[in-house]
Amino acid sequence: MGMLIDGNWADDDKFRNKDGKFVRPESIFRHWITPDGSAGPDGQKGFKAEPDRYHLYVTHNCPWAYRSVVFRKLKGLEGIISIAVGGSTYKDEGWTFNDEPGAVPDSVNNIHHLHELYTKAEPAYTGRVTVPTLWDKKEQTIVSNESSEIIRMFNSSFDGLTNNNNDYYPVELSSDIDVINETVYANVNNGVYRTGFAATQEAYEEAFDNLFNTLDDLEERLAQQRYLVGDRLTEADWRLFSTLLRFDIVYYGHFKCNKKHIYEYPNLWNFTLELYQHPGVAEVTNFDHIKRGYYHLMPQVNPLGIVAKGPALDFNQPHDRDKIIKA
Repeated sequence: MGMLIDGNWADDDKFRNKDGKFVRPESIFRHWITPDGSAGPDGQKGFKAEPDRYHLYVTHNCPWAYRSVVFRKLKGLEGIISIAVGGSTYKDEGWTFNDEPGAVPDSVNNIHHLHELYTKAEPAYTGRVTVPTLWDKKEQTIVSNESSEIIRMFNSSFDGLTNNNNDYYPVELSSDIDVINETVYANVNNGVYRTGFAATQEAYEEAFDNLFNTLDDLEERLAQQRYLVGDRLTEADWRLFSTLLRFDIVYYGHFKCNKKHIYEYPNLWNFTLELYQHPGVAEVTNFDHIKRGYYHLMPQVNPLGIVAKGPALDFNQPHDRDKIIKA
């Protein structure tokens, strides 16, 4: 997949430890947008929420980027934050912005490869080049490339500009959301990658078991309540959804996560259907890019780049989540 070393692109991406386990690198840019430009919640440098100041770089296939696109839609930020959408595949120098159907070329910095943006912000940058990346047009730098923090910014920092007060991280539920996020991230969001990218049988089986044990627990949880932290749709649900949507399409076969399909879990499947059918979500979902991106993108997993034809899934079929009544 490659990375930048001292500002130069190199085909050197060390993402496994000595035990063959996939290790996701930490995001480097961790600044924060706030309504008035004050510091972020952990003292990060603050950037002021202003219309047409920020530009979001994403791809359709990446679940981390996808959840930022979903939040941009949920919070009515399309007219506030512009966007560039990369192609579904890349070959030589990482994420690429082109005129592939479904892509949106970069109209702000006119870059072709995302790594050009990173060296524009920091000429001697060393590290991964990832989506989503949030760019500040005013200061000509990267605000953040950490999806979990970008969606938090989108959730509340721009409310004064949009009058959209839908809150997916309410204070009274924040502790519960943080707890379930930690489990879902470790064993599901990142768990599918730890399974698919494992380089030893032991690492694979450990990740596989953690993944399906957690899915079993989530299935039971959603039998008792409509959403992950009760009867209210929150950030935690959207973070889980981004992986569940891709599970049967990609992870089941491509990443050898093949104990059960999500459609074999009644509650998880209907939960996935409900969130996909939430207003606006289908509009920002591109299944062709999701499949091509994964099957073409990872030669270490699929050397020939053959894209699986199946499965045939109907995400618009009726769901039954309204049967769950608050206790």
